Amino acid sequence: TVIRAAILIQNWYRLTMARLEMRRRYSLSIFQSIEYADEQDQLQLSNFFTFMLDHCAHPDSVSHIFTSPSVSQVVDEGLSLTEFEKKIDVPDSYCGPRLSFPLTVEDANALLHAFRNEQLLHARYVLQLLSETRRVLKEMPNITHLSTSYSKEITVCGDLHGNLDDLLLIFYKNGLPSEQNRYVFNGDFVDRGQNSMEILIILFAFLLIYPNDLHLNRGNHEDYIMNLRYGFTKEVSKKYKDHGKQILCLLRDVFSWLPLATIIDSKVLILHGGISDTTDLDFLSALERNKLKSLMRPPKSVRDRQDQVKERIPTTRPICYLQILDILWSDPRSQNGCTPNKCRGGGCYFGPDVTAKLFEKYNLKMLIRSHEFKPEGYEISHDGKVITIFSASNYYEEGSNRGAYIKLNPELIPRFVQYRVSKYTRRENLRERVGTIESSALKSLREKIYAHRAELTSAFAQYDLNGTGKISVNDWAAAMESVLQLELPWRMLRSQLAQTNSAGEVDFMSCFYDLKMGQPIKEVQPALVETLCRYRKDLEIIFNVIDKDHSGLISLEEFSQTWKLFASHLGIDMHDESLDKLVLSIDYNKDGHIDFNEFLEAFHVVHRLEKKAN
Repeated sequence: TVIRAAILIQNWYRLTMARLEMRRRYSLSIFQSIEYADEQDQLQLSNFFTFMLDHCAHPDSVSHIFTSPSVSQVVDEGLSLTEFEKKIDVPDSYCGPRLSFPLTVEDANALLHAFRNEQLLHARYVLQLLSETRRVLKEMPNITHLSTSYSKEITVCGDLHGNLDDLLLIFYKNGLPSEQNRYVFNGDFVDRGQNSMEILIILFAFLLIYPNDLHLNRGNHEDYIMNLRYGFTKEVSKKYKDHGKQILCLLRDVFSWLPLATIIDSKVLILHGGISDTTDLDFLSALERNKLKSLMRPPKSVRDRQDQVKERIPTTRPICYLQILDILWSDPRSQNGCTPNKCRGGGCYFGPDVTAKLFEKYNLKMLIRSHEFKPEGYEISHDGKVITIFSASNYYEEGSNRGAYIKLNPELIPRFVQYRVSKYTRRENLRERVGTIESSALKSLREKIYAHRAELTSAFAQYDLNGTGKISVNDWAAAMESVLQLELPWRMLRSQLAQTNSAGEVDFMSCFYDLKMGQPIKEVQPALVETLCRYRKDLEIIFNVIDKDHSGLISLEEFSQTWKLFASHLGIDMHDESLDKLVLSIDYNKDGHIDFNEFLEAFHVVHRLEKKAN
């Protein structure tokens, strides 16, 4: 009896754990699929910017996206550290760190202490730090070469994405950078998290103190147009209202001078994304990396370039663009070959054969890359030749993943250190963590579903030949994938997203029951509301670009013209009178301008149950 009871308990436990693991995996799949679809939209924005420049009646209003006059004023005029002191006053009431250059370890410790206590570094010191960082980076090669003979180990860290607590925990566990404790940070320091600026300040400070011992590679998010979408621009503008524009312009230049890769002992290649079948390290070593301020910035012959990216056709003009796009955006796959990365919309998928070919050409042993969320903080692929390291814990949601970093010894044997920052004093159990992750993932997915309501309804109707409002689970899943193209396990997710009748048929309109727009505007067609909801992130970037003075206000004429261009570019049918009604209805004080933040808030999805709870 005791043995049978033990077996029953064991079976129940295994079944419970398996169900929890299944829920965790599909939740993470939802997050990652939506993230990649969003990145694909972001890369496609470069097409619209080109279209906009070609068709805008006032091209000067948008051409500043692709030129950097403000950067020239900040950098090329050669403002010295003392000139920053003359131009920007630090009041006596400021109680944060006061930096003096050249920086010392004491200055770095003061910054760490201040940021732990949620203090801001004054704008004058930020600009001085960035100016000095640019000066140092400018002297560095495109590919940095390191040797383990100068230290016992080298630590390699992956994406941090504005999560300051992860960086502080790494330094706590692994020690601060020094001549005896060398680091390589592999890009994506910014965006998504709330403390990107603090992370940059800390890393740049240690770079100035130990330029031979702390090394930084550029990631795909060290890109000023990416920053418009994923939060860093907004963070800087909020924290540094008076000097935010100057800081952002200088950062645009600093990012372009970040090295592209690091090689340790001529055997270990470290870069942010990956490689392709055309990756040429000699070419990457020789190109002028600072010329490409953004991979979202369309170079000349942009349409030809986009065809070349899709088909991976060799060409002479955009080789620089393609090479950098590949090393910042690509992902490894288990299948041989090199194919376009359709999930992200940029870079490629590279197989074990592509890795082996590059290793043979350059006599390499290992590729360390980041760029990709991993539940355990790292993953080994291509028979141990490729390692992905991801250092942002709780990336999607509290408890969603561990972060990790790599310790490389002189024998180049990797040792992985995992961790997870927790904001809770009480540690959540597995069931609670999975519940939190699942709830957040399903919320994001439902918002995606609502934004495609018209297309989904049409797809469902093709299977509902008798107009019953009910279709089979298989047909429902096929319709969902045909529209959303997220490659998710829709049959498994059905119970969370739609209702069924006693015959097992799906009531397909139940997908939308618990969702509605935040502030419905009666004068506007439902189709226009859904379209604006769907493209609100793209519109936020476009209108922030137009809003050169960062006032948050744009004229009705600019709004109408830009939206019509955007709709034309996407092939969206839109009636002018419907748009005119919308524009007039959201000009609340009738001053001829729109507060764009209020406009965005009006077109976001509200979950009815959440609203009741609030």
